[in-house]
Amino acid sequence: MESYKQEFIEFMVDCNVLKFGDFTLKSGRKSPFFMNAGAYVTGSQLMKLGEYYAKAIHDHYGTDFDVLFGPAYKGIPLSVATVIAFSKLYGKEIRYCSNRKEIKDHGDTGILLGSKLQDGDRVVIIEDVTTSGKSIEETFPIIKEQADVEIRGLMVSLNRMERGKSEKSALVEISELYGFPTAAIVSMAEVTEYLYNKPYNGTVYIDDDCKARIDAYYEQYGAK
Repeated sequence: MESYKQEFIEFMVDCNVLKFGDFTLKSGRKSPFFMNAGAYVTGSQLMKLGEYYAKAIHDHYGTDFDVLFGPAYKGIPLSVATVIAFSKLYGKEIRYCSNRKEIKDHGDTGILLGSKLQDGDRVVIIEDVTTSGKSIEETFPIIKEQADVEIRGLMVSLNRMERGKSEKSALVEISELYGFPTAAIVSMAEVTEYLYNKPYNGTVYIDDDCKARIDAYYEQYGAK
């Protein structure tokens, strides 16, 4: 496993973003792990997060894109932190863009926040995690209604590797449905491999019991 993936797993644990226990997801599924990007709250955390995203985006999509689109609400700080990091690491000025939940009818009007989309723009979408693909279902038409753009891909921080609306994972479904590639900084399989029975800062986050519950979860909800 690449060193930056190991560092990112530790980073998620350090920031209390990745937790293990018993959680009920928005989908209603009972999960033994939970990832919440809303727990990145400090300047240093957001700076590091942006750098991890920037490196992963660069590895998968290079520098040949113009706009990083972060769906509201969690995608807003993700996109801002990542374009700052992209400029610092690769010397490329990428514009950020997000959507508003409600259309603004005064001042800076419209549904977009940040850069306006322009015909010919090449766009990468950034999210924290995609479980069912519902957010892309909402985001894709918003982007396409604004301008004639090319979506280069989607980057999330964690691939949960579970079924979306079919037997396939949500990331695979999105790629097949919308015709653009998808990627993640790390997968849950990589997280499990790295943390299983390995003390980190004096704690074993995935012991035999937790590993058994993760395995059982994937037996029920894992993507084929």
